[in-house]
Amino acid sequence: MITYVYETIPTSPQEPHRYYEIQRRMNEAPLTVHPETGEPIRRVVLGGFGLLSSGLRRGGSSCCDPRSGCCG
Repeated sequence: MITYVYETIPTSPQEPHRYYEIQRRMNEAPLTVHPETGEPIRRVVLGGFGLLSSGLRRGGSSCCDPRSGCCG
């Protein structure tokens, strides 16, 4: 089983997101409601771990920022 991060879907702009870690099998569809509270939720896609090397790689640098793309 894999632990996925889910966030609530706020009903108003002032309502904060709440985050949950929920274990699911890879072949199961993403949840749309919290299994205990019934709140609407969505799965958060997070960046994975990768192998970083020093120096330049083909086509760009080894420095990447997920908010703005690769730098360099």
